[in-house]
Amino acid sequence: MLIGYARTSTLDQKAGIEAQVRDLQAAGCERLFQEQVSSVDVANREQLAIALDFIREGDALVVTKLDRLARSVAHLMTILDALKAKGASLRILNMGIDTSTPTGKLMLTVLSGVAEFERDIMLERQREGIAKAKAEGKYKGRKPTAQAKAEDVMALKTQGVGASEIAKRLGIGRASVYRILGADA
Repeated sequence: MLIGYARTSTLDQKAGIEAQVRDLQAAGCERLFQEQVSSVDVANREQLAIALDFIREGDALVVTKLDRLARSVAHLMTILDALKAKGASLRILNMGIDTSTPTGKLMLTVLSGVAEFERDIMLERQREGIAKAKAEGKYKGRKPTAQAKAEDVMALKTQGVGASEIAKRLGIGRASVYRILGADA
């Protein structure tokens, strides 16, 4: 059985998840698992865990692209070990890789190493760019969204609204609400 897994990082990537689902269905996946969560947040990737639990001997986990499944070689190897232990394989559609073959296993290992290297280089360049911008006084960081809503937080608190409800209404974190309320005390 072909088991499809689709993932995007954020909820506003609706077209991305729809395209993945379409491609997985076209590849013949009989069961699909999908979620919208950051690949870095491995602990909260519940649908991936459910898919890995669901998969059986002879099945194949199918993804459209490698970055939809794993962000690091170590995480990929953990997934591959789990699949191997169950007698299952991995297929990556855009690369034409199938780990049920020795060549597929080799290609996946090499390409995942290259992908991780590229990501590390990109992050290094990003850090260098931020450091340069800070040194030139051009980088101020992200504008604090919660502090901009401090007056709204205080107004809702005086109306007797609780911190959790304030956070929900204003679209900020509960910790930010407590920080604003604590700063005013």
